[in-house]
Formats: sequence, C-alpha cells, structure tokens
Amino acid sequence: MGYSRRLSSCALFLVMLMVACTKGEDPYRFYTWNVAYGDIFPLGIKQQGILINGQFPGPLIESVTNDNLIINVINNLDEPFLISWNGVQQRKNSWEDGVYGTNCPIPPGQNFTYIMQVKDQIGSYFYFPSLALHKAAGGYGGFQIASRSVIPVPFPPPDGDFTVLAGDWYNRSHTDLRAILDSGNDLPFPDGLIINGLATNVSTFQVDQGKTYRFRISNVGLTTSINFRIQGHKMLLVEVEGTHTLQNTYDSLDIHLGQTYSVLVTADQPPLDYYIVASTRFTSQVLNAISILHYSNSAGGVSGPPPDGPIAQFDWSMDQARSMRENLTASGPRPNPQGTYHYGKINVTRTIRLQNSAPVIDGKQRYAVNSVSFIPADTPLKLADHFNIEGVFSLGSIPDNPTGGVGDLQTSVMAADYRAFVEVVFENPEDTLQSWHLDGNKLFLVGMDRGLWSDASRLNYNLIDTVARSTVQVYPESWTAVYIPLDNVGMWNMRSENWARQYLGQQFYLRVYSPANSWRDENPMPTNARLCGKAIGH
Repeated sequence: MGYSRRLSSCALFLVMLMVACTKGEDPYRFYTWNVAYGDIFPLGIKQQGILINGQFPGPLIESVTNDNLIINVINNLDEPFLISWNGVQQRKNSWEDGVYGTNCPIPPGQNFTYIMQVKDQIGSYFYFPSLALHKAAGGYGGFQIASRSVIPVPFPPPDGDFTVLAGDWYNRSHTDLRAILDSGNDLPFPDGLIINGLATNVSTFQVDQGKTYRFRISNVGLTTSINFRIQGHKMLLVEVEGTHTLQNTYDSLDIHLGQTYSVLVTADQPPLDYYIVASTRFTSQVLNAISILHYSNSAGGVSGPPPDGPIAQFDWSMDQARSMRENLTASGPRPNPQGTYHYGKINVTRTIRLQNSAPVIDGKQRYAVNSVSFIPADTPLKLADHFNIEGVFSLGSIPDNPTGGVGDLQTSVMAADYRAFVEVVFENPEDTLQSWHLDGNKLFLVGMDRGLWSDASRLNYNLIDTVARSTVQVYPESWTAVYIPLDNVGMWNMRSENWARQYLGQQFYLRVYSPANSWRDENPMPTNARLCGKAIGH
C-alpha cells in the first residue's frame, strides 16, 4: 500500500474513532509524529539525530488512566523504525509493543498507527526507538499517565511538572556504533552525559520560591547507571514506574538503565540558581551533565562547585534500593489501596533463574541469558505464533536455569502460562551492574543481595510492601529476585537495558499463553498490523 493511501486510511480510521468517542467510551488522544533526521548538538558537536516533529527529546505524551492513545508514526528515516513504550503495560495487547519480536518495522517513507489503551495504569515512563541502535541517536521522550480525577493522589497537586531524560551519549553516529557491535566488539566508554538533550548549563528548570514541583527522572542511556541530585535541595520520592511509594527523602538517587523515579522538590532555598547534576555511577571515569534550577526571583547565578555524588558504591546503592517501599494506603489506578493486592501470600507456581554471561561465539563478543544468546528471526515472533508458522522459533529454546554452557545462538522463547505466578531470580556473576526489563508486566522486587542465591535467600524476601516496577537492577556478583503475576497474555520481551548487551543477545521472549483464545484475555490482531517475513500472504 502506498504512503498516501496509508495516510488516507488512517484518517478515515481516526474519524471513525472520533465518532465512537461521542458514545461514552474512555477519552481518545491523537498524535501524529513525523520521525526524521536533523542536526543536534548534545555535547557541543554537530551530529545527525533522530527527531520527532523536529524535537529532541521528542514530544511528551500526557495521558490519564484508561485513555485511548492513537499515535500515527510516519517514518522519514532511510531505514526501518519502531517505537516502544518503556514500562507502559500493553494490557492484552502485545500487538502494539513496538519491538521486533511483536511488530514488523515501519519501512522508510511509510507509517504505522499505534492503537493502545493505558488501562488501569498511572505513573511516569518514557518511549524510545527499539531497532538498529536508533536509541543512540535520540528518538525518545517522556510518557505520563495521570490518575483520574476521582482517584485520590497521596500528595498535594504540585505547582509544576518537569520531565528529566538523562543518560550517557556518544559523539559517534548510531550507524558507527552499530558497526562496532556487528563486528563483534563491545561499545567504548561514552563521550558524555546529557540531560534533556544537552550536556552543560543550558537546560534550565524555572521555579517560584516556596512552591513544590514534580520531577520525573528517567535514565534513557545506553550503558551506564547515573546518580541524580539538586544542589541544596531534598527530593521526596513519591512514585516509581506506576507505584506510589512511601515518601522517603533523599539527597541523591541512583537511577539505573531504563528506570524512572518521580520526586517532589520544594523551592525552599534562598532565591538563587542551583546546580542539577547527573553523573555516571560504578565507572572508573565519572561523567557529568549539568542543568540549572533557576528561581524566578533569583538574585544571582550558581555558586561554588557542583555537588559531588556519593563516594560509596554498591552497598550504598543497594541500601537505597531496599529503602524504597510501596505506599500500602495509597490508591493506585483504581479506588482501592495498593496494599490490597497481597502478592506475598500467593503461591509461586514456578521458579526461573536467569544468569547473564558474556561469551565469545564464533570469534565475536556476544551476551547471553542461561548461555543462550538471542538472534532475531526473519519474522516477528508474535506473528509466527498467531499464524502457526513453523521454523521461526521453538518454545523451550531457553532453559529455566543456568547451564554453565559456553554459549549458543538461538531465537530464544520461554513458554509461560497465563495467570501463573512466577519467581524470577536474576543472577549476576559478572563484575558489572546489570539492568533487566520485562515488557507488559510488573515485577515485585522481593529481594536482592550479594553473593549466590539459594532457597534460604527467600527467608529475607520482602513479602509485604516492596515496589512493583518494570525494570530492576542486579549488582555485580549479586542477585535480585522478583515475583511476577503473569496476567497479561502476549509475546513479551525480557531484556537487558544495557543496549549493547541487548543488541548482542542478552534478551529473550516470554510467551504468556491462554488456551481460551478469547478476546477477554487478549485483543484480536489489529486490522492495520503490518506483515513481513514468513507472515506475508497470511
């Protein structure tokens, strides 16, 4: 189908949806995004970046629980493109997940319309381009889901709301970085760190003295954890990836790859300018990005050096992570306390242990899970599953436990039952910090510690008020355990949020299956779904 014809079909479809809106459905929000290359200067050097509607970072999505989002993405790049939604659960709808395991890429010069509902969700997230290391060129932006007006929020409405997208950055193009990985090498150390697309002193957040502001901070980088802090100001943690938290106060926050934290900051200091700093963590060389907190009645600029981050490393960071707890009395997306879901009293039906490794296979650097290094198939796995296409993937192509093997290349898919309640233990024998993400589902982070996990480790699990989130860190030579209620049918990506590791195989797909084949459990295949590979002609 030609480009103009696709746009006409999309326009007709949107008109039909607008008519449906008048019949009492949940609200609809419509977006049209033009994705194109453009000049950017993140580290002061001209680069070719990926812009959305001419912006880097891209436009902010502001939505409310249960909103229907219609996002028409027009690909004006010279290569295929997809956008995924980090932490936003596609309820019954992995068709719109935006990763290659579920969606055919959008060809150059064509478009695709994502149709999704943020059903029973709140919180702070971000979107990003999922293919071909495009994330290294930009194409990401913030994603907010506010509570409905009838749902009480456990803090007063802030006087302003800021999205902070921080992460490491390279001066080399995404195609050069991709060539490094394709040749079988790891990425070099990043060239810098940026906040909202810039490195130093030029990204300003203006506040009024005495007022309180919400900062939604995401680590959108490729390879490194960061520490975030604001000179002279405390941060009150209120939400983590859709979970209202106990409101603990922090001087600084470690934010690992793919994670998002939401904090309240009160402008209660003398009317001056103050440093906002993000710095790399757990790296021998420390990179910094600096922004400014500017009081509207400021009597002067910043003074003194930017505040240093914590000197202590893993134990300090792990203690901070353990201090984050769910607010059991706060309502979530629905008018009932978050603590009414007693995850610690549900019987675990299966234990899965996932161990990362860095094998060299056929003379090239790869990364693996349980000794299996993922390779993409020629057909999205979701389509192959839907059409019963043989030869694309095999269930059970990744084991439930570490094997100690040297490494194997597979299109790895793990079978899982709908409504199972599983324990997943991430085991990290390496000396680098890992960050893991699962699309479409929440992870109850029940435990983490140094050393080796064993059955006895369960004695120290938090089975009462742990935070549920989509991305968890695993410290070097340590383990992290999560409980996952698999209540979302679909083909879901489990991946490293270190994008070099993800690209070179540290990922797999979890096929959550219901034999009922009912629209109650999973949405039907969208009428506008693209077909590619072996799915063409079905």
